[in-house]
Amino acid sequence: MGRGIGQIAAQAGSTVKLFDVAPGAAAKAREAVYAQWAKLHEKGRLDTPALHAQREALTEVAALADLADCDLVIEAVVERLDVKQRLFAELETIVRPDAVLASNTSSLSITAIAAALQHPGRFAGYHFFNPVPLMKVVEVIAGLKTDAAVCAGLTQFARAMGHTPVQAADTPGFIVNHAGRGYGTEALRIVSESVADFATIDRILKDQVGFKLGPFELMDLTGLDVSHPVMESIYRQYYDEPRYRPSALAAQRVAGGVVGRKVGEGFYRYVDGVAQVPAEPPVPQVDQIPPVWVSPRAARRAELFQLLKDLGARIETGQSPSMEALTLVAPLGFDITTVAVVERLDPARTIGIDMLLDDAATKRRVLATNPATRVDMRDAAHALFARDGKAVSVVRDSGGFVTQRVVATIVNIAADICQQSICTPRDLELAVTLGLGYPAGPLALGDRCGPTNILEVLFNLQTVYGDARYRPSPWLRRRGAIGLSLLHEET
Repeated sequence: MGRGIGQIAAQAGSTVKLFDVAPGAAAKAREAVYAQWAKLHEKGRLDTPALHAQREALTEVAALADLADCDLVIEAVVERLDVKQRLFAELETIVRPDAVLASNTSSLSITAIAAALQHPGRFAGYHFFNPVPLMKVVEVIAGLKTDAAVCAGLTQFARAMGHTPVQAADTPGFIVNHAGRGYGTEALRIVSESVADFATIDRILKDQVGFKLGPFELMDLTGLDVSHPVMESIYRQYYDEPRYRPSALAAQRVAGGVVGRKVGEGFYRYVDGVAQVPAEPPVPQVDQIPPVWVSPRAARRAELFQLLKDLGARIETGQSPSMEALTLVAPLGFDITTVAVVERLDPARTIGIDMLLDDAATKRRVLATNPATRVDMRDAAHALFARDGKAVSVVRDSGGFVTQRVVATIVNIAADICQQSICTPRDLELAVTLGLGYPAGPLALGDRCGPTNILEVLFNLQTVYGDARYRPSPWLRRRGAIGLSLLHEET
């Protein structure tokens, strides 16, 4: 991280000094950056004068005292509060009184680090993301005693380095690591309930929502030994807030060393660095599709009827299904079993379909059985909804579908970030799209699904599970009727 920060600072025209306590580490970092620039020069993306200027601007030093003339010192050491406090206390005795001190911490309190300083007003958080030259966002975090001018200067410098600065309050996880809690933790809970396997959940969230990596692919890439401690840290720092509850499944895998791609085995096995992903189940061969009856309470009912017509289904329109009919329900948040019982439907012939998102905007349809669903009805539904070539996944019954649960959790946590005034809605959307690579900011994603639909999913999940993790944020309740992604300064 320090190497990457030094690289973009030198590219912006600053004189940069690299220091590391490990002998030779700073020189190795400098040479790695030089090699990067040499490749850019060979490709014609960096001219010779700029190459020479940048090489002259980036040097390594042998002692902390050599940083005495620096205007800004950015720390990127191990994530331990005591280590960072000792380092900054020493730096404070070396640098000028007007020099700014900044930490690249991803999880520690800026206020707590600054507590060891004589002049905490000149200290702030400056959280970059890895790899720094490619991840174009940086969180600027003010501690309780940070001077406003310090954050203003760091914001301006971030722009000079070609990055997008976002302002964050000094809270656990800041913006990006806080907003990212919903994706992996809810996916882990879903798989722990045996709703679907890792690969199916990854496929659903990529094809239905547009995530670049599924949650289990992402955790394998990051390494559970890195991501699980972050889950635990944020959970504990928020005094065991249910929304951030980690997974025992992840803890077990960390204990067993099954942490991801770097060790050849995580949620997937890796051969020569390539994930061994199980093949999708084939579309069942069905001689005849039964007539289809759609629940009057189904979400997006008109769109579902049109989809069935386009697929050539025989549709029943009576007040109740015939004895031969495949019965379709499309709940938001509720499980298929509960819907069948409440609506007095035959559970053996009842199948659920996820209609949270517009079918035309997705690459996959998701069906759900209940414990009593007949195999022939399950296969008939699968074959019917695959008629036009779109992928279909069939999952087991649970409160909410995979997409509903994960997206609602992401949106709810984002709404709570706004409720706490951790950042503005605009900075939230910027930070998440740039820092996490989501297909849209969480508030825009909530608007895409329909804020009232998200609220209905959360309320119903609370009913099904009796769990406060699905408690809707007050901000979400208030804004649900008027839209979430109002990208202005009010929160």
